[in-house]
Amino acid sequence: MGIINATPDSFSDGGEAYAFEDAVARGLAMQADGADIIDVGGESTRPGARPVSIDEELARTIPVVERLSDAGLCVSIDTRHALVMGRAVDAGAKIINDVTALTGDRDALAVAADLAAGRGVSIVLMHMQGQPGNMQDHPVYGDVVEEVFAYLAARVEACCAAGISKSQLALDPGIGFGKTVAHNVSILKHLERYNHQGLPIVLGVSRKSFIGTLAAQPDAQKRVPGSLAAALFAIALGANIVRVHDVAATRQALDVWAAIEGAD
Repeated sequence: MGIINATPDSFSDGGEAYAFEDAVARGLAMQADGADIIDVGGESTRPGARPVSIDEELARTIPVVERLSDAGLCVSIDTRHALVMGRAVDAGAKIINDVTALTGDRDALAVAADLAAGRGVSIVLMHMQGQPGNMQDHPVYGDVVEEVFAYLAARVEACCAAGISKSQLALDPGIGFGKTVAHNVSILKHLERYNHQGLPIVLGVSRKSFIGTLAAQPDAQKRVPGSLAAALFAIALGANIVRVHDVAATRQALDVWAAIEGAD
């Protein structure tokens, strides 16, 4: 899953795909580099980020979703807002990727259920403690692995109760979203726990700050090696989709890993 942040303020690539033509060009390049899904977002959810208006989010994302979908790409909309979900699906998006697991907008669950039933849309449910503006202030857990698992299990139940087929759901434990470095490492170490729901696991570790801390690399754009290490470790433990900035490097690493893993 290749990342397109159509924003001026995302943590590692803010502004690079903010303009419409830049975002479209990036999506097409990512597909050429081996991305299966292009994830388009118009609101930064980096630590400390402020929300944007719905109108601004729509203006940033919908033209990009439409152009890439018309070009035959599988597009995901990264949003927590019900109106954006609906408009993006109308523009061709096949997947809703919500950092709030359909809790950030009071209409999100109902809208997502309608889109899942009527349009066959899939949904990624992610865990986040707090909100982007405050999630890294002081995240606290008793047992982060089990608490995140329980939260996601409850969201699956809520979605199924709303009429969404379990087969249309995927889970993301939310690395870096309201979690310390130790929390992130613990989730990755025990990622197999999340396979117990029997659903695909989506993982976003690309260029994140915990990699910078572990590798003493403050420049997010220089964290590709650490991102690849975390992604391969996660895939070995059952992750099904990795959400990345660096598609070509990740695809090469995955192809080599898969060839060795599948050899006699």
